[in-house]
Amino acid sequence: MKIAIGADHGGFELKESLVRFLKKKGHSVKDFGTFSNESCDYPPVGYEVAEAVGKKRFSHGILICKTGIGMSIVANKAKGVRAALCERVKIARSSREHNDANVLVLAANIVSFDKAKRIVDIWLKTPALGGRHKRRVNQIERIRNKAER
Repeated sequence: MKIAIGADHGGFELKESLVRFLKKKGHSVKDFGTFSNESCDYPPVGYEVAEAVGKKRFSHGILICKTGIGMSIVANKAKGVRAALCERVKIARSSREHNDANVLVLAANIVSFDKAKRIVDIWLKTPALGGRHKRRVNQIERIRNKAER
């Protein structure tokens, strides 16, 4: 699976651990930064990852900041992106099944590396259910397109 990943300084350490974890599992991972725990702004990294997923250069994206809120907001600005902030495995599974989320957002201040591994594993393995959920995802895209006009 081709995965784009990025973080701000608050998510740097968790991102580094997840990059190693994902590569060990055989995934192709592109790290969009940041590349240190030096203070930085999250919007450019978050949007770059989201845009790459929205343009289908990557099948999935993962973003990390301290709370996950800022990355969620910026990621959902990119066309074709449905970013979901997930703190639990059950929520991660639902975000894929019901919302066909293509960007996972994690809160480094809340989610340990062990928990993040479980969340990421389930999120990557879970397919979208389609049916009524696909209809709703299509409605989200129509609303986004309407808002962009």
